[in-house]
Amino acid sequence: MSANISANRIHHKVNHVSLVVDKSGSMQRHEAQLIRVVDEFVKGLQEESDRLGHETRISLYAFDHEVHNLVWDMDVKHLPSLKGLYAVENGATALIEAAVKSVDDLKHVWEGYGEHSFLQVVVTDGEENASGCSEHGRMHARMKKAEGKAVLHGWMDRIRRELADLPEHWTSAILVPNSLAKRTAQEYGFPAGNIAIWDADSSGGVEEAIDTVKTAATSFLRGREKGVRGTRTLFTTGQDLSADAVEASLEALAADSYALVPVDRQAALREFVTGSGHPYKTGCSYYELTKRERIQATKRLAVAEKDPVTGELTGRVFSGPAARDLLGLPAAEAAVKPGDNPAYTVFVQSTSVNRKLLPGTRLLVML
Repeated sequence: MSANISANRIHHKVNHVSLVVDKSGSMQRHEAQLIRVVDEFVKGLQEESDRLGHETRISLYAFDHEVHNLVWDMDVKHLPSLKGLYAVENGATALIEAAVKSVDDLKHVWEGYGEHSFLQVVVTDGEENASGCSEHGRMHARMKKAEGKAVLHGWMDRIRRELADLPEHWTSAILVPNSLAKRTAQEYGFPAGNIAIWDADSSGGVEEAIDTVKTAATSFLRGREKGVRGTRTLFTTGQDLSADAVEASLEALAADSYALVPVDRQAALREFVTGSGHPYKTGCSYYELTKRERIQATKRLAVAEKDPVTGELTGRVFSGPAARDLLGLPAAEAAVKPGDNPAYTVFVQSTSVNRKLLPGTRLLVML
């Protein structure tokens, strides 16, 4: 007689991350900085994967005028420091070719079981000048003008198609050195919310890049817990907030428990609150998140509803302990950049009496 045996399967989340790093000659002065940025990104993936119980696998590519795979789909827990793997060469920059190869290779990962998600992050300090160089034997600038232009345009068309055709559970992001490179990355097809600028020439810029990638690692994996398998807002905060998520996770504050005050002059926070006719208590005020900020772990957050047509606040405000997690922030201090959300504006608690308020913003005051 045969017995009926039921097998219980473990349904687990599997993240495949591909890091694509520039090793061209211009990176010589940034080698140590890039290693720090990448190592911190990997550390963020390791810590958050452990916390959430995800399986995260990582691939590593390095490129100059050629593209080399250094690590393939390894458990992120076992990846050593980039210092032992990465070395700058005196080559050109096949940026597009490297990004395309990374995507093409990951497409070979079998997704038959488990819930898979894919994240590509490219890090560069320069612009494309050598995709196809290994095939043609010459950089674009050393080809005949028409030939070089044709080769470059061919690769640009290719990356646009690749990124446009990615399934919804794929995310492609890039760190670039300046605003011009950011515009170029958008032309290639990288979503604006998945492009971050890093200033490798200053210590402050490197620290900012580290904050950016660690927050991105955390928000990406936390998004997976909410069922988000791909994102176009990896480096921004609040851009993908939805009404369903806000109303399900946060508490709508009573209308008589707060005031939304337009900031019409530059002033210190306490002075402005009392000057507006409200009593001041430490922590009672929340400033509008309009630029990159460092948000400490103890700071509370709130979101105010906007009219999606006019952009004006409706007067409804939501807050609660889940706000930080809803916005994809870690439990530790994090650097965040506000996204452009047509339905909500994020407010951050301030405990500094001397914080300088920006005219044209709003201040949320708890009464």
